[in-house]
Amino acid sequence: MRRAMLIGTTALMSVVMWATAAIALRTAWGVAGEVAHAATLAEIGTHPQATVVYDRYDRAAFTFFFEQRIDVPLDRVSPHMVQALLAVEDRRFFSHNGLDPLRIAKAAWRNWRVGRIVEGGSTITQQLARLEQLTPERTISRKLREAAIAVRLEERYSKEQILLAYLNAVYFGDGYYGVEAASRGYFGKPASELLPHEGALLAALVRSPSGYSPSGAPRRALARRNLVLRLMQKTGRLSDAEYRAAIAMPLRAASNTGRMLATASCGGYFQEEVRRQVVARLGVQQVMKGGLRVYTGYDPQMQCAAEQTIARRVAQISKTRKAARDLQGSLVALDPISGEVRALVGGRDFAASSYIRATQARRQAGSAFKPIIYAAALERGMAPGSMLHHLDEPIMTDSGPWLPGGEHEESEYTLRTALKISSNRAAAQLLQQVGYSQATYYAQRLGIASQLPAVASLALGTGGVTLLELTGAYGVFANRGMAMPPHLIVRVTDAQGQAIFADTSQPRQAVTPATAYLMTSMLADVIASGTATGARSAGFKLPAAGKTGTTDNYADAWFIGYTPHLVTGVWFGMDTPAPIMSRGFAAVVAVPAWAEFMAKATAGDSADWFTAPPDVQKVTICRLSGQLATEGCRHGWSDPAFVSTVYDDYFPYGSAPTMPCEKHAVPTIPAFNGIADGGPVSQPGIAPASYTPAAYAGSTGSRLQKVVGADGRVVWVVR
Repeated sequence: MRRAMLIGTTALMSVVMWATAAIALRTAWGVAGEVAHAATLAEIGTHPQATVVYDRYDRAAFTFFFEQRIDVPLDRVSPHMVQALLAVEDRRFFSHNGLDPLRIAKAAWRNWRVGRIVEGGSTITQQLARLEQLTPERTISRKLREAAIAVRLEERYSKEQILLAYLNAVYFGDGYYGVEAASRGYFGKPASELLPHEGALLAALVRSPSGYSPSGAPRRALARRNLVLRLMQKTGRLSDAEYRAAIAMPLRAASNTGRMLATASCGGYFQEEVRRQVVARLGVQQVMKGGLRVYTGYDPQMQCAAEQTIARRVAQISKTRKAARDLQGSLVALDPISGEVRALVGGRDFAASSYIRATQARRQAGSAFKPIIYAAALERGMAPGSMLHHLDEPIMTDSGPWLPGGEHEESEYTLRTALKISSNRAAAQLLQQVGYSQATYYAQRLGIASQLPAVASLALGTGGVTLLELTGAYGVFANRGMAMPPHLIVRVTDAQGQAIFADTSQPRQAVTPATAYLMTSMLADVIASGTATGARSAGFKLPAAGKTGTTDNYADAWFIGYTPHLVTGVWFGMDTPAPIMSRGFAAVVAVPAWAEFMAKATAGDSADWFTAPPDVQKVTICRLSGQLATEGCRHGWSDPAFVSTVYDDYFPYGSAPTMPCEKHAVPTIPAFNGIADGGPVSQPGIAPASYTPAAYAGSTGSRLQKVVGADGRVVWVVR
């Protein structure tokens, strides 16, 4: 019995010895394997980089990303940030070889005391190894691999390279990877501008981004930040005075809370349109991970003013009786010379709907389309003073006789007057004279890419166009006939500044400078005394030109207008066309919004205006006939209540009228061979200048009137 027990004990001991040896051998092989594998893993890799969108002033405005990260070199990180990180995470960073034995011993002692792993004692190099190659699980094998990779990293890279890689890789919470994204997100500034208390907060977040979140746990975040500041003071990285100033600072700037970039509170529609365009060109992976630099014409102040204007106007209209409750609005503002879009609003609220109505919706333009037809007419030799007759006669169309209705219609107008009052009949007749093919041809030359119907109602704007297209078309008039395609993106580079693509649009002469000037002259009348006079009462005072547009049933309200430096178009309507409001003319719905925005956007602009090109002349004509004005047009012949019909208008050289006004011609007058008893001589003729009224004093039934003829001669006419 005892012998059997002894044999059993001996066997058990042998098993334990062999098991222990096997475990030790396996551990040794494991350690050796981890060390060998570390050589292949000790590599500082690249990370997904956020694409940054810059505004017209080359300031970062938006980002696109899978990981919200923007790598920067070490010289673009504030020293305060570096010192804060070293103070709390690895104060002996520049003296160890990847592992800090003292810190490891302290961590082991603490872990033994609490009975579990609560502190790893990891250096920044070890943390970088974990970020680059490992999982965050806390196991012996993972710690062995982490230590081995850290040592290899120190052999392969300089301390500065390791520190930089860590700063660009570490997660700071709220979706921000790397110090640059975190600095912009939490403080609205680049990492190079971080102050001591700001660097301390970011360093505080490294251990537990969610546990010390400024938004989720502000008290814990403040306490942790202040601890970092005390460590900075204790290690000599902050003077006593700097420490006192830093610890008294608030947690972070409230105005920048939750922003990746300082202007991110506005511009959702602009950002989305840029994203759509670069993704369509370069693909989603390159845009979201490639760290591109996208330069645009974006103006943050204009954008915010545009969004506020549209939202406010929609709210105002929606409160009125019989007004649409789901009304939408959009706005485009662009530089007519460069074609760069300065602001773009696609709806009343980007958070509620990201559909960009300014670029994606094609709507009937109503009378806002008429200037394109007028421009085609001017290109074909007509002038603002050209007369349109018989406007009360129906137009023959493929569907039969057609006579458009309208608020103010007469039988004849000059082009200038017809455009000012927005005569539908004049536009319809003008389209017939110009022809459908010529009208659509010039629409394309002006930048309208949408397909337009070849029907008579095109004169009333029944073709669908986008707000961006139509605003760009008016930009041709503002740019003296030169077309510059509207564009949001100026150029794109990679993270190193190498060009990927750039907008290479060149100005193209779409219409003559004379046509552009004449159109501007007529469109200025629309604001001065036509359908858009409300712009003045709404507070916009600079010289400007533009045109209203209202569609059937008041479903769309447009106004496109411009100064020499800025073209702005606004549109209001519902996604499913329906009346905006009772008698919802563009003059009521759209013009006030345009005026409000333009007053803000051009606040610093001078009151300059366009100059006539050398091939345009000013001629005095009669408003009623469109012919050369006479004295009869100025004063009438005998009616004391006569109102002058004379005004100055512009004509391309060679196209001005040459005939005197027939409506106010010099009347037929009797010959002066003497006075017959009982009345004046009835023979026609012109009285010689030597005759005077006194010579006929007392003549029965006769009187004389002094008249200055068209040739400048003074005559006396018997009346």
